[in-house]
Amino acid sequence: MTKSQQQPYAPTLPPLTPKAELALLARMLHHEGYHDHIAGHITYRQPDQTLLVTPARFGWDEIRAADIMRIDLEGNYLDGPWTIQPAIGLHLELHQARRDVHVAIHNHPLYGTVWADRHRVPPVYDQTSGLVRGEIALFNEYEGTFIDRPNARKAVEALGDARMALLANHGVLVVAPDVEIGYMRAMSLEWRCRMAWHVEAGGGDGIPLKPDVIDVIGARFDEDPMLGLFQGMARREIRRDPMVLSEVVERTVLR
Repeated sequence: MTKSQQQPYAPTLPPLTPKAELALLARMLHHEGYHDHIAGHITYRQPDQTLLVTPARFGWDEIRAADIMRIDLEGNYLDGPWTIQPAIGLHLELHQARRDVHVAIHNHPLYGTVWADRHRVPPVYDQTSGLVRGEIALFNEYEGTFIDRPNARKAVEALGDARMALLANHGVLVVAPDVEIGYMRAMSLEWRCRMAWHVEAGGGDGIPLKPDVIDVIGARFDEDPMLGLFQGMARREIRRDPMVLSEVVERTVLR
């Protein structure tokens, strides 16, 4: 083995609590375009079947580990310093229907929402857009917010066993077995939507990847995410604001 082969790839992350993982995920996705003001919510199923959840009325770029809430599968408050999202019914329906889902992400990212508004699933034009296996589900009716549980239930039914969905005239829904894959899937979805928009805006003469090539890419990365991807983006967030990992609640406006 040569000296270069013995060298580490990159600095390792500090030990992360589940709350820190969720706070980092929210921050990382904010920088990927999941930043519709204070909209959106993420849940993270724990081994005891409780759910960690992002708090209401927070921008995803300001969430810290200390801000994460905990609820049960019926939506009952267990602990945390803030308020539960009123539209959390989407996640409750989802986690009850899909035992394979440990992370669920809902927001209104710009490009994903553009395609959802068009009621159209974008083609895959490049490698990063094809990191996720399977079809994107399209829930093609909008009857109101997910505060109404029947609307949430219909969206979950439309998702079926898919990994990602476009919610017409609303936003996106991404599910995953863990935080690392959740980040990659949500990132890849918005990347795919953004790249397809730019390709088609440039004249509509782009050539999508062949289905068999997409299958190979998805099979390679979707269950075993790109090595170092989550860690690299998490290091970026920690360096930007080390307080993302803080377990101390701040109840006053930042000075």
